[in-house]
Amino acid sequence: MTLDPVHFDGIARLARRIDHGADERDHRALAETVWADFLDPLIDGDGRFVLEPLDTVSKHLVDREAIALCDRPFETEHGLDAGTINPTVFKNGLVIDIAQAAMSTTPSSLDLHRSRTMIATVHSNDQTAHVDETWDEFDDGYSRSRAIKVQQRLPRFAEGIVHALALYLAESEHARDHAEDVSDLLILDGPLYPRGLLRWSDQHPDLATFLEENARPKQVVQNYVRLVETFLERDVPLVGFVKNPATRAITRAVQSKDIEAPWGDDGTFFTRILERGEYVSDIDGERWERDTESLTYTGWFRSRGGVDRPLSPEGDALGVDRKLDLEAYEVTFFVIYDPRDDLIYRVESPYGVVRDEGRRDRLTRQVLQDVAVTGGPPQVIEKADELARISASEKRSLREALETQFETVERRTYDDKRWGEEFV
Repeated sequence: MTLDPVHFDGIARLARRIDHGADERDHRALAETVWADFLDPLIDGDGRFVLEPLDTVSKHLVDREAIALCDRPFETEHGLDAGTINPTVFKNGLVIDIAQAAMSTTPSSLDLHRSRTMIATVHSNDQTAHVDETWDEFDDGYSRSRAIKVQQRLPRFAEGIVHALALYLAESEHARDHAEDVSDLLILDGPLYPRGLLRWSDQHPDLATFLEENARPKQVVQNYVRLVETFLERDVPLVGFVKNPATRAITRAVQSKDIEAPWGDDGTFFTRILERGEYVSDIDGERWERDTESLTYTGWFRSRGGVDRPLSPEGDALGVDRKLDLEAYEVTFFVIYDPRDDLIYRVESPYGVVRDEGRRDRLTRQVLQDVAVTGGPPQVIEKADELARISASEKRSLREALETQFETVERRTYDDKRWGEEFV
């Protein structure tokens, strides 16, 4: 049933009862003040280091067509992504998620694209449940799989835990297995480190305890640490391309200084800083008209705030031993703003990769060119996403196969009845 016009108008009238506070000009002015005066370095209210530019606090622009046509600094690119069936709860108490990771390359390599790493993570309240955790090879040795049991007594978090562990284990294992295949540049679809897992320490005390005391999260972090070490030792660049950055380290640090930051997260802050345009006359007064001809981007920053802190020199990496100097693992990033879709992208890399200014500039140009050409994430990331994605119909079939194997059925909810096959 759709809204009648009178109901639509009634909802719209609610907006007139809401005072949204300061106008856009004030928000932009405050963002510019923070940009100019607070970030070199950014220290929070407790005196902790949050952010610092590698060179100077700077923002830049580049013509989209010009960067798209320039010579590529790196001849080949590899991309890596992982997809899951999403956590599935069965009536016998099992909670399972299955992830598969795939790597793509430009130019293409059919053998590499064929390879998969699959991880199933299993939680059960039945202590007699057993999981064979040995690795299994299939598809003539191109792929391998493993099931692991998650030992924890946090049923309210079981779905989130099995999902994160399956996703990050599959991605990190596949990346390590194929590190030698990468000759020029590897781009991870997502952050450099397992941000969704590292965020547990801030979400709930029980999750924080599980993160500190359980061996599985440490194994995941160790995989990413070893991956970074491998690429640094081979002198091959590694970056993470974050399509939906949701960090709040800058926002929290500004608010800790008793400044009311009107943006909800750091992505909105960077949008204010990087968006170009002007106010033009309109029938209702003035409106903001965005300039869409150029990509804009920031200089590089070192980050030790929020979930980046555990892998900084000030963090303990969940107790994982780091073989190189601690600064080498530190998260650095720059931000790209694409005005065509009004979107922000965050590009991360270990400090050990970008401490060299020449390499840092080449990486910047490479990713800018990728975004200019595709109008979004690099093509190699989109290709990896296609390889790793598990479709809705495939998810349904896999769940039915699991029901047969476990001699049980998936626990249904009202949403399953309401949305049917559209709800996955």
